[in-house]
Amino acid sequence: MTHGMISAAQPEAAEAGADVLRAGGNVVDAGIAAALVQTAVDPQMCGIAGMGSMQILLDGVHTTLDFHGRSPRAIRPEMWENRIIREADDGWGFILEGRVNEFGYQAITTPRTLAAFDEALRRFGTRGLPEVMAPAIDYARNGCLVRPHVAEWWNKPAAAGRPANIDVVMGLPAARKIYAGANGGTLAVGQTLRNPDMARTYERIVEHGAADFYRGALAREIAADMAANGGLITMEDLADCGPEENPPLWGTYRGHRIATNHPPGGGVMLIEMLNILENFDLRAMGHNSAEYVRVVSEAMKIATADKDAKVGDPRFVDVPMAELTSKDYAAAAAARIRAGVKAHVPRFNSGGAESKHTTHVCVMDTAGNAFTMTHTLGQPSGVVTEGLGFMYNGAMSVFDPRPGRAGSLAPGKARFSALSPTIVFRGDAPFLVLGAPGATYITMGNLQVMLNAIDFAMTAEQAVSAPRFAAVSDTIEISNRILRAVERDVRAMGYPVLRHAQSYTFAWVHAIRCVDGALDGGADPATGGLVIAT
Repeated sequence: MTHGMISAAQPEAAEAGADVLRAGGNVVDAGIAAALVQTAVDPQMCGIAGMGSMQILLDGVHTTLDFHGRSPRAIRPEMWENRIIREADDGWGFILEGRVNEFGYQAITTPRTLAAFDEALRRFGTRGLPEVMAPAIDYARNGCLVRPHVAEWWNKPAAAGRPANIDVVMGLPAARKIYAGANGGTLAVGQTLRNPDMARTYERIVEHGAADFYRGALAREIAADMAANGGLITMEDLADCGPEENPPLWGTYRGHRIATNHPPGGGVMLIEMLNILENFDLRAMGHNSAEYVRVVSEAMKIATADKDAKVGDPRFVDVPMAELTSKDYAAAAAARIRAGVKAHVPRFNSGGAESKHTTHVCVMDTAGNAFTMTHTLGQPSGVVTEGLGFMYNGAMSVFDPRPGRAGSLAPGKARFSALSPTIVFRGDAPFLVLGAPGATYITMGNLQVMLNAIDFAMTAEQAVSAPRFAAVSDTIEISNRILRAVERDVRAMGYPVLRHAQSYTFAWVHAIRCVDGALDGGADPATGGLVIAT
């Protein structure tokens, strides 16, 4: 009989989490074990020097731990104002002269992932860091196969003025030493990735605790490397790292209760879009019909424009949460959609396509406990401190270099992130646990999987595998499995449409559903992920 289930974007991670569940660990133990393996086997998607958000429902406790990277104390609001080339068309950051915000030492925000993992285990887990970190150490030392998804990301061509991913992976000597193959390029699909420096670093953390990374010998090595290479992170910045606990952000949709995360996470966008769409009979429109695509895309555009103008770090920005989560506000937006008004998403000198550097894991058991976490490097900085093995985040890339805006630079500030690990309840019981990587497309992917499960009664696997679309600008983007007849009809409505070659795109959603005490799960087909029942 199934007692628990895990869904993760990497088979190795899913298996590590499942092993913990079988051995008697809880959903938090399993989720953190899987996440640590992700840092070893998918090291540009996440890492201990990254950021993220997790939601925990365990034995009557329901909370979120947010660990968004914050800008170093040395940051100044105007420091990159004169370097702007343009804003990415999808809103995922700005392209600056010299790429200072996305590559190299100045691109790094405070590395909070390890601190969040450690606190979650200490407060909610039943297994210690040595046991939970062991599978990651094994993969780092003895190796894992390079999966197609990893190699594809490494060798993806440059787009819209951004650096090619190969530059991120191979641009600096310490990283090149880890990821280069015998031919001088990256390791190829099926070859073995080994990272003994990462294994030794993880063993040091096991021996001395996570505090060593933030206040001990490891912290001193990190700070010295930053100082020697023009980085902005200091010992003071490291010592301040830790997760921030918040109650979930709540909403409702067709009788379901939605628990998600607060700004600067993306949960507010989910609530706003669901509130708007509650005013329409989506099922009667037909799944992925032209009218369905139009209505859902307009909700996406409205939420995106609101996010760009109004949502940021609540420590620095007065986010109008009452307005953005209001049913009345949503009803007014729905009326405009019904009248045929096309929302506009402003972009500054736009052009470009998104990049994705994120991963996800969710765990659920039949007792009603759940764990869902999205964690990321934001944008890999390309920086690896010699001898430590892990890559730092490059999450400064999504701050707005123009002073006086919601996402503008400021010391100690977190930038908006679409990360939105979510739990959907039917009554008091969790019905759907989900989350996704995918940069600005994260909320769009999560939204569609929720609609698929609630409005169209799809299983978790069906919900994450169904064709998706997105509207994060004035253009409606569609995956290659959206019917061409639908595309023609949407174009006839006056919309610009961009068809992508990929069949599975616009976030990589992972989900577990519970119906009448039975679990079923889905792992997004694009990542080579896996669902395992225990």
